[in-house]
Amino acid sequence: MALCSTSEIPQQAFQHWWQQQGDWVEEPNVRRGGESGVQRLLDETGVLYAKKQIGHIYRSLLHPHGRPTVLRERKALQALPSLGVMVPRLIYCGVDYDQQQGWRGLLVTEALEGFENIELWYAQGGREACGEAVHAQLLHLVGATLARMHLGRWQHGCLYAKHIFVRIDGETPQVALLDLEKSRRRLTRVQAAQHDLPQLRRHSPWSDADWQQLLQSYRQIFADGAKGLGTAIA
Repeated sequence: MALCSTSEIPQQAFQHWWQQQGDWVEEPNVRRGGESGVQRLLDETGVLYAKKQIGHIYRSLLHPHGRPTVLRERKALQALPSLGVMVPRLIYCGVDYDQQQGWRGLLVTEALEGFENIELWYAQGGREACGEAVHAQLLHLVGATLARMHLGRWQHGCLYAKHIFVRIDGETPQVALLDLEKSRRRLTRVQAAQHDLPQLRRHSPWSDADWQQLLQSYRQIFADGAKGLGTAIA
């Protein structure tokens, strides 16, 4: 079974993308009962990233026997742009079942040209290079991005600073979110926020002052998302 937007029949499309080879940017690692890794591909359109998984599944009430995690990530990649949240453009997503290996999952996305994860950006002197005024805009944009995601009831699920990617064009910052394989829609907006915000605070490089700037922008869009979390994000 495969899900794609090409004119090829599903199995042909899956085999086409599965057979493409490139450098590993994330070596296959064992988790969720299977393995998952990411390769960097080059084609006529530019740089692509292919997440290849074998036996890498998630379970839920709807899918107690397991379902490939790329299908969950696919939903997020398709839904978040309509909320004003930038994510990589989806090129292809498909799964199939191999009698020996079990579920195989494949997710191909377009590279976010000029973006880098915010931890690397800080380490390379990005804040000093852009200046405090632009950095303040960046923090406000991060807060607004997260608020819009949570207003749509989407929870990132693994929100570390390294999953926030930034690009500075002159004095204009841009923010995108990556690694959405644990994302899911929650019953309420607040549930989504109450998982993500404390997690990000624990795994972020920001000082207390920086964090307050980020939260100020967040609260302007979704004040209730930051309520009731106590010192975890205050």
